[in-house]
Amino acid sequence: MTLSRFACVLGFTALALPALGAEVNATASYVVTVGGINVANVNVDLSDDGSRYALDLKANVAGLGSLVASGTASVTASGSSGGSQLTSQEFDLQTKVKGDTFTVDVSYAGHNVTAFRVDPPLIDNYNRVPIERSHLTNVGDVLSSFVIKGGTLDKSLCRRNLKIFTGVERFNIVMAFAAEDEATSARTGYQGPVILCNMDYQPVSGHFTTSEMTNYLADSDRILIWYAPLGETGYFIPYRVLLNTSVGDLSMVLTSMKP
Repeated sequence: MTLSRFACVLGFTALALPALGAEVNATASYVVTVGGINVANVNVDLSDDGSRYALDLKANVAGLGSLVASGTASVTASGSSGGSQLTSQEFDLQTKVKGDTFTVDVSYAGHNVTAFRVDPPLIDNYNRVPIERSHLTNVGDVLSSFVIKGGTLDKSLCRRNLKIFTGVERFNIVMAFAAEDEATSARTGYQGPVILCNMDYQPVSGHFTTSEMTNYLADSDRILIWYAPLGETGYFIPYRVLLNTSVGDLSMVLTSMKP
């Protein structure tokens, strides 16, 4: 898995949102493990002035053989927080591995992609599924898409069909309710009731048909996300994400939250 791909995986796990209509700045921290081995520490800075939001994710990745490359990743997303949902306007990703830098910049307007740039550019070949113009409409970024605004801590949190464009790939995440659960570990950043959802990854375009990771995720029936309430704000954040890999479970868990 490339570090940019890993950063996008981090993106749909390490998310949070401040209170509706109130100016809030907060930080959430997560730890990522593969097969029980720590491979990354992730911090997310969150801000919302009541009309605009910003998410800033930074990850230090120790790496694990050929599965995850070591390096650093930075992901930012921003847009409008008015109304009943977040609306993406900007998404930026940068990874650094052994002196090489990879960047992605995407601009959105009204849930549609208006421009995107990848540097260095990906080389298209017959193994890469072309990104069509129709794939760039009614989409969001990979960070903001996983913030749930409003509702209650029940199965309704899982009734979501996410359409995501990362600047490199276009895919869908179809969520479904799995169970009501309880977070009890004192080592995590939250203890209390959580909602468990199944996630079905559906690649659309931009991916390589020969990619083992893409095919594995598409075939997997065990991609799970637990949602927890963000205090009394009426927002819900990922508490944990779990997916199976050939070398063991990849897990990201919330370790602390500073509102």
